[in-house]
Amino acid sequence: MAKTKTYNNGEVTVVWEPELCIHSGICVKGLPNVFRPKVRPWIRIDKASTEDLINQVKCCPSGALSYRLKDEKNENTPLVETKIEVLKNGPLLIYGTLKVFDKNGDSEIKSKTTAFCRCGQSKNKPYCDGTHVKAKFID
Repeated sequence: MAKTKTYNNGEVTVVWEPELCIHSGICVKGLPNVFRPKVRPWIRIDKASTEDLINQVKCCPSGALSYRLKDEKNENTPLVETKIEVLKNGPLLIYGTLKVFDKNGDSEIKSKTTAFCRCGQSKNKPYCDGTHVKAKFID
């Protein structure tokens, strides 16, 4: 099972899945008082309103950040229309609900946003792990 970290303010729980993170920095730019990648713990959930946290988490391009409200159950993930976006010098983002099969035939359901590697250097294929930045991938 993938490693996750959770941060709760009593109203919302922010979930971070490090293996999905492509280090785009969108969270840091949007709420720099909350998301501080060089400090531990790196998320200070008490430094923004619940509404601001939710809005920022929704901007995460890889789906590494997600949230659930206090009384919301994880099982009811809404289906989202599928949309594909190619990021310049970065991953292929697929928005929507997907069933992804690995090379062994095992599958997992991905919802919201999934970032797929385009540079070929990810250590978490088929998903992007941000290695394209170090590899200086240009496309």
